[in-house]
Amino acid sequence: MAQTKTYDHGFGAIRMSDQNSDTPMSLDEEELLPRVAWYYYHDGLTQNAIGERLGLSRIKISRILDAGQRSGLLQVTINSSLHGSFELEREIAERFGLDEVRLIPTLETGVTSERLGQAAAQYLMQKLPSKSMLAVGWGEMVSAAIQRLGHLSNQRMFDLVAMTGGVQSYVDGLRIMGLGRKIYLVPAPLVCSTQELTRLLMEEPDVMNTLNMSLNADYALIGIGSLNENASVLRAGHIHPSELPAMRRLGAVGDVLCRFIDENGEELPLPIHDRVVGLPLKKLTATTRLIAAAAGSEKIDSIRAALNGRFINIFITDETTAAALMS
Repeated sequence: MAQTKTYDHGFGAIRMSDQNSDTPMSLDEEELLPRVAWYYYHDGLTQNAIGERLGLSRIKISRILDAGQRSGLLQVTINSSLHGSFELEREIAERFGLDEVRLIPTLETGVTSERLGQAAAQYLMQKLPSKSMLAVGWGEMVSAAIQRLGHLSNQRMFDLVAMTGGVQSYVDGLRIMGLGRKIYLVPAPLVCSTQELTRLLMEEPDVMNTLNMSLNADYALIGIGSLNENASVLRAGHIHPSELPAMRRLGAVGDVLCRFIDENGEELPLPIHDRVVGLPLKKLTATTRLIAAAAGSEKIDSIRAALNGRFINIFITDETTAAALMS
């Protein structure tokens, strides 16, 4: 069984887990990680100073810290009464009827989906009970969150269940899940070639049971997609760029679980929905702990629409996106 050591230093905690991970760290890096983390987070030494003390380059120290966090071997918890913007969180929660809002600082550099995935993973690390079930949608943010949660899967004994078809969409995030944990995937594509094939697959017991299982999970995590030329549904090949203008004319502003919604968060009667293997949005109201994480100026309209739909309970975004939603 994995063990976790916690080093408390007043303003937060450095947690070292011996759980194995697929993130590549050499043996010498794993041995150096606790010492490097202590110098950096507890003693406040710069990476250059640590490198000089250990006879390593600053780049090597930076790599060890980065790989430690990505693998889950190193977790940094920030305990502060000033974290986030509580007033803005409260305003968004009240406007959209949310149970909870979590804001992270805006950062101009870095991949937004990875930062949101990290934030979602940190939230779930605090909330997921032992021997629980986590339902997940498809997408880059969700994949990033699963990768960061993977090292916890055996400690907390939680299992994963997919909310849509599209096995390949989940593979990257699932590679890090601990051995022995149960993973329930929908044995079908996300978008089928014909309406008839979708109907037949949705009648299959394995498909129906997995989708129904996701509605009874302890928590569910989804992303919110935009409807522009860089949308995830386009890059994944689920829709063709030539379909965008017609979808926009019909009122589509974004998607949730490959279900396209209007500005009120209502699922539109589009032909593509007859070919999607997954849960219709009206069923998500039965999910009492549905977390959505999304950010970015290109997603403001789609995020606002999804929040207007009132099927999301917990929302994670960055401060700039939050301010734009309230403007």
